[in-house]
Amino acid sequence: MKKLCVVLSLLIVFTLGSIAFTNIKLGGIAGKITPTDAASGVSLVAATDTLKAQISQGVFTFSNLKEGVYTVVVKANAPYKDAVIERVAVKDSATTDLGEIKLVQ
Repeated sequence: MKKLCVVLSLLIVFTLGSIAFTNIKLGGIAGKITPTDAASGVSLVAATDTLKAQISQGVFTFSNLKEGVYTVVVKANAPYKDAVIERVAVKDSATTDLGEIKLVQ
């Protein structure tokens, strides 16, 4: 009887634990840089964490992001200037589209 109670208790704990972690929904950030050859890199900053994304034909995407507020930093090639986009909000299961980011000389 005691073994049955322990086994059932463990089964309940593992079931509740797995359900709790499946409800985490992740979002993303996407955008397009113009001119397409003006940027050398894109970084995403949240508190002390930094992520980098590849740029393909001016398009970049950050995925699997937790809900929160981020800063996007675009590192430009000369003669263009770097761009910083602050307070980019990410909601559960949604990709925030920054649209077109035009780098200036």
